Amino acid sequence: MKKLALVVLTLFVTMSHAQEQKQIPQVAVSGEGKIKVKPDQVVVNFGVENTGKDAQEVKKLNDEKIENVLKFIKKFGIPASDFQTTNVSLNRNYDYDKKKYNFQASQSITITLKNISKYDELMMGLVDNGINNISNVEFKSTEIEKYKSDARKLAMKDAKKKAEDFVSVLGQKVGKALLITDNSPNYYSPQPMFKVAMTEMASDSGAPRETLAVGEIEVIINVMVSFVLE
Repeated sequence: MKKLALVVLTLFVTMSHAQEQKQIPQVAVSGEGKIKVKPDQVVVNFGVENTGKDAQEVKKLNDEKIENVLKFIKKFGIPASDFQTTNVSLNRNYDYDKKKYNFQASQSITITLKNISKYDELMMGLVDNGINNISNVEFKSTEIEKYKSDARKLAMKDAKKKAEDFVSVLGQKVGKALLITDNSPNYYSPQPMFKVAMTEMASDSGAPRETLAVGEIEVIINVMVSFVLE
């Protein structure tokens, strides 16, 4: 009987403790921190593609153009650490219309340009030296982690302000945070489009053409916070 009484008492204490935990008054709110950042560098992925009947000739032609492109990149002043080959391929394809095979050679290169103002000059130089494929352009910031940290603080302030608004009419106060959940998406990086222009680079006025809209990067942090009510 003593053992049974001890088990019952322990169960009662455990249930009482669980009920006390469930009865903690609290409020759960979301918060958002958003910062707009001007990018300070751009990453460009481009390539050279050639197609022909003979595999060796196609590869040779592609290699020659890539050699010219790499020479231009070095002459342009891009450090070796800021460009690299990302893909090389030589494929045999069947042309169903002509009912014969051909070969396609391609090579892709990625450049990180740390001076965005030189973008147009770089791209037109690459076009002049043989590139015929631009697959992606991505803006970045070298201080993105700092901006994320600032956005997190803004998100928490936003969450606390919302919680205070909710309980202001109840005569209660917002206490310590019980739970913080990060629901943040990846920051948005606008993707500009660049159309290869084989015509003159200057407008009628003689001024250089502007083909890149830099825009801004949005750093967005979303949180869910549960606060104790006092």
